Amino acid sequence: MTIRAAPQRHAQFVPAHDIWQRLGDWLRDHQGSIRTVQWIVVLFYVVLLIVPVFLPLPDHTAYLWTNFTRFAQFVFWGVWWPLVLLSTALVGRMWCGILCPEGAITEFVSGRGRGRAIPRWMTWPGWPTIAFACTTLYGQMTSIYQYPRPTLLILGGSTLAAAVIGYLYGRNKRVWCRYLCPVSGVFGLLAKLAPLHFRVDPPLWQRSQLSGIKPGAVNCAPLVPFRTMRGANDCHMCGRCSGFRGAIRLARRSPNHEIVHVAGSVAKPWETMLIVFGLMGLAVGAFQWSVSPWFVAAKLWLAERLVESGVTWPLEATAPWWLLTNYPQRSDVMTLLDGVLLVAYMLTIALACGALTVSMLAFATRSLGSWQPARFHHLAQALIPLAGAGVFLGLFSLTISQLHSDGIELPFVIPLRATMLVLATFWSGMLCWQVTGLYSWQPGRRVLAVFFVGLAMIVTDAGWLLLFWIW
Repeated sequence: MTIRAAPQRHAQFVPAHDIWQRLGDWLRDHQGSIRTVQWIVVLFYVVLLIVPVFLPLPDHTAYLWTNFTRFAQFVFWGVWWPLVLLSTALVGRMWCGILCPEGAITEFVSGRGRGRAIPRWMTWPGWPTIAFACTTLYGQMTSIYQYPRPTLLILGGSTLAAAVIGYLYGRNKRVWCRYLCPVSGVFGLLAKLAPLHFRVDPPLWQRSQLSGIKPGAVNCAPLVPFRTMRGANDCHMCGRCSGFRGAIRLARRSPNHEIVHVAGSVAKPWETMLIVFGLMGLAVGAFQWSVSPWFVAAKLWLAERLVESGVTWPLEATAPWWLLTNYPQRSDVMTLLDGVLLVAYMLTIALACGALTVSMLAFATRSLGSWQPARFHHLAQALIPLAGAGVFLGLFSLTISQLHSDGIELPFVIPLRATMLVLATFWSGMLCWQVTGLYSWQPGRRVLAVFFVGLAMIVTDAGWLLLFWIW
């Protein structure tokens, strides 16, 4: 949407001591520099994405500092994505608004495209969750973390789709980022934990309207309705709206504030699905399957049954690399049996973990009184710290494994993982306790509800425990 901002934005409120507000205003006043940085990131992104496809696959003697393909994979999956997740939890979706190459491309193309109205089907809130699940499954089928071609196919395909959507819909907007990006749902969840956000002050907004001042133009690329914005879920933290009507400013807040006091105002079932079945289920299976003895045992059992039945083609049939991993020069080839079992394993973990978590959340909801769906979804929001920490640790494990293959050992990895998981679990438990206080004043009911949510957290903790310390 396009709104108008007051021309004398500096005059109304910039206390000299308010460093955060001054930072927000600095972002607003340096949009040209930010766009330059965005295009530098785009160039860096394109080089890392495309060049490795034309190079031979690295052999066992290649190091990340001597081989560009190894370097690119390490940057993408060992540095880039873990830091993006961490930064989102610390400063909101500033990555989206200032650095994301897809965001910059889709907005640039949108300013020169057809400018069509956004179709109703595109605004369906389930797309980010569905897209996250599909890309996670497909990424594991094609070994996206190990090879450059699936990286180009998935990340490059997403970027191409962002450009096409930008060309067709909106004018100078980020329609792709708002409604269809596969990771926008994850970023939106993590941004709720950020201690920084652009705060809207309703009384100041109303005072500005009554004054009769006509504001100048401000383009909110991710289509956030400024006046009703209460959290950081959709805000891209670009700073363009800082000072609008003298009522919007970058400010500090408690990291618990949005989940406790904002997230329960509107029930969001698709966010619950993403938390419970996506981050706390499917993501666990994605990082776990390659080292799981259950996966190996299931493969051996099924292979024996097929051989006994005289059906051997699933053990021999392969597919192109863009369907299943197929790199015979690296002795890394997935058969049809491998692919089917991989998908089945990940979906089974997702459904099993998700079903157990949903059951515990339902018991917790009922413990607080009569059944209320909004209360159920609000309790699910308390699991965001643990869900986000798990995915971060999963990506961080790629960092560790890539460095380990080059002879670099990071100290204190085990206690660091354990500490992060314990702190995230405690944080989610604390959020749950605060949320229960909104629905019941009886300590017994609240303790029982936290107990059931704690059981749900144990399910996720057990999945990461198996991956990091047992298998």
